[in-house]
Amino acid sequence: MAWRQDRVRFWAAIARGLKTEDAGEEAGVSSPVAYRWFRHAGGVNPCLPQTVTGRYLSFSEREDIAIWYAQKVCVREIARRLRRSPSTISRELRRNASSREYPPIYKASTAQWHAERRARRPKVAKMATNEFLRNYVQEQLSGVKKTPDGRLVGPPGPKWNGKGKPHRADRRWVKAWSPQQISKRLRVDFPDDESMRISHEAIYQALYVQGRGALKRELVACLRTGRALRVPRSRSQQKAWGHVTPEVMISERPAEADDRAVPGHWEGDLIIGLERSAIGTVVERTTRFTMLIHLPREEGYRHKHTVKNGPALAGYGAVTMKEALSAKMTTLPEQLLRSLTWDRGKELSQHAAFKVETGIPVYFADPRSPWQRGSNENTNGLLRQYFPKGTDLSRWNAEEIDAVAAMLNSRPRKTLDWKTPAEAFDEHVLLLQKAGVATTD
Repeated sequence: MAWRQDRVRFWAAIARGLKTEDAGEEAGVSSPVAYRWFRHAGGVNPCLPQTVTGRYLSFSEREDIAIWYAQKVCVREIARRLRRSPSTISRELRRNASSREYPPIYKASTAQWHAERRARRPKVAKMATNEFLRNYVQEQLSGVKKTPDGRLVGPPGPKWNGKGKPHRADRRWVKAWSPQQISKRLRVDFPDDESMRISHEAIYQALYVQGRGALKRELVACLRTGRALRVPRSRSQQKAWGHVTPEVMISERPAEADDRAVPGHWEGDLIIGLERSAIGTVVERTTRFTMLIHLPREEGYRHKHTVKNGPALAGYGAVTMKEALSAKMTTLPEQLLRSLTWDRGKELSQHAAFKVETGIPVYFADPRSPWQRGSNENTNGLLRQYFPKGTDLSRWNAEEIDAVAAMLNSRPRKTLDWKTPAEAFDEHVLLLQKAGVATTD
């Protein structure tokens, strides 16, 4: 049995940035109930007041009524103790007692549920009563373009399933005005009609909140983000960077890596493709020598027997990424493995184990600072010539991506005085070998 206090605690936890399941646990309700509350509200906080006004009985008062009534205290005595009217107590016992037992038994939890159920007074949405306004909003959201012969322009788009935002794929071509654009445009198109006014927040709530009833939920696919549920502000501002500690920030990287005079300092990141496919890219800062990491999908990816909450199978989970990167980097001389600077992605959250296995210290760039990994960012742009955005990168095997790396390393570069990265890298390898022979002699 859940009532107002549970929902107040639940949405307060959501406002602090907790996940839905954790917020449900804090509110004392099960995970299915928590997910149902979040889904029915569309991710929009209903802003329930902490307590009811003094005009109505509170839950604590109902607990006292239940205890005293079970002790055979009369109605007038209960009213005196609570400083309420006797008719208020009499009505409470008559209306909100358990209706499944005879004679009816008064329970505080059941009475609170009955009272809150009766107190619901949902205000009718403006678009639900104004059909012309509703049609205008819907047309600007989902209106489509047709050719003179009546044929739709553009792809049909994916089928709406209501579970989340669409992944990178064809989307239906619609007008897709934002709710703010629609709200402001109404004043231009209907300057003298005050009934044709609605705020952008009311349009969002008509789309997201179940029960508002004005617009169909599938129209959220026409929004620019396409999200099926709203993301709470505090949750969207959270940074999933728990693996980045002060000790591995780029500010702790050796100063010799900044001027690119000493080879062996690398930069890395992922290029992402369709259906969660990816290829790892690692670039040496001095010579711009590039290595590509093959990240095939694991067995069982998108299979109906995939283990719930099991390991990531898309190919670039933390453990898979560590093993693939270790295997690639350990093929190089130890003197050319001085450091690795990575983006802040979770795929390298196993950086401590990677350092133990390879001896390469890992540093992470500052947030929203791609220039700190400029060589890698530039290389990823060049690689998009071979691996365009919106394509499935898992179809290429290790030999094929190594061939692309070889082509990239054979391009002459202005920053290397028109040498190729492969030639510049080979020079450093030869120097290391000669230095090793001289030391041995």
